[in-house]
Amino acid sequence: MPRVTRLDEDADHLSTLPIGQTDGQLSPRYAGLTTFARLPRREDVPVHDIAVVGVPFDAGVTYRPGARFGPAAIREASRLLRPYNPQLDVMPFRDQQVVDAGDLLCNPFDITAAIKEIEEGAHELIRDGGRLVTLGGDHTIAYPLLRSVHRVHGPVALVHFDAHLDTWDTYFGAPLTHGTPFRRAAEEGLFLAGASAHVGIRGSLYDPQDLCDDMELGFTVVHCADLETRSVRDVVTQLRHRIGDAPLYVSVDIDVLDPAHAPATGTPEAGGMTSRELLGIIRGFKGLNLVGADVVEVSPAYDHADITSVAAANLAYELVSLCAGGPGEPASTPQATH
Repeated sequence: MPRVTRLDEDADHLSTLPIGQTDGQLSPRYAGLTTFARLPRREDVPVHDIAVVGVPFDAGVTYRPGARFGPAAIREASRLLRPYNPQLDVMPFRDQQVVDAGDLLCNPFDITAAIKEIEEGAHELIRDGGRLVTLGGDHTIAYPLLRSVHRVHGPVALVHFDAHLDTWDTYFGAPLTHGTPFRRAAEEGLFLAGASAHVGIRGSLYDPQDLCDDMELGFTVVHCADLETRSVRDVVTQLRHRIGDAPLYVSVDIDVLDPAHAPATGTPEAGGMTSRELLGIIRGFKGLNLVGADVVEVSPAYDHADITSVAAANLAYELVSLCAGGPGEPASTPQATH
């Protein structure tokens, strides 16, 4: 899969090896360009397998703003990420060419125009078979990202981690907000009804009908309260059975985490998942055909000690790592490491 050509000084021939991170043992992690995980920029390599891209857009929020600054904060928090993932037993930056593709620039005043710009920018990055991990931005961006993935892969299984359903119809009459992306995606057939799920749902709703409407769109719901009595492994088993062998898209709203683990988000809800629970479920997707993912709704102005940005950076790292692993069973219990 790696396709970057460079000179191997230990042998008098050219070899195809990916360009990985800036070495943290040679260059301090707090120095140099702030790319995701200190990876090369897209323009530094001829081709790539996975692009990490930012979408600094938050015109679709309905409460606290600031997610436009999320990509920069997540990149800064990713400086500590290292090349070996012991939980998934992969070297995600050795076995595939991963790049930081910068930010997709989109209209901050016209949501309809921004949707089109995000879709086209994402499609340009994946149209030749690459995969995309996107740093948001508010959750509105999931809709154009699913559109771009659908153009390459057709309908996907969608696993959506969030405190909220995000399948409402409109907000103040507006059809495109961070609370509506999966209603619009359902209307266009972008995901597979019956193979998709919400995980971590909690908090108040407008009406009991909200849950009924959501079910009719093809989702099952793993409520956050379910994790009081169910293990992470049990939830993973349910989700893998539902996904089957379909191409998978994962969308993570950071507010799925409890505010203790992610205070810096626009619509915080008490009683959320721990970062350990969320990472455990994500790791359980090892071996599935992950074709794209996003991590959204980090609003760093509300952060303390980079808690939220660090969680988001590690989630993005796990998603990139899933793309490096071959077919397999759910990840085992995390190993102890130093």
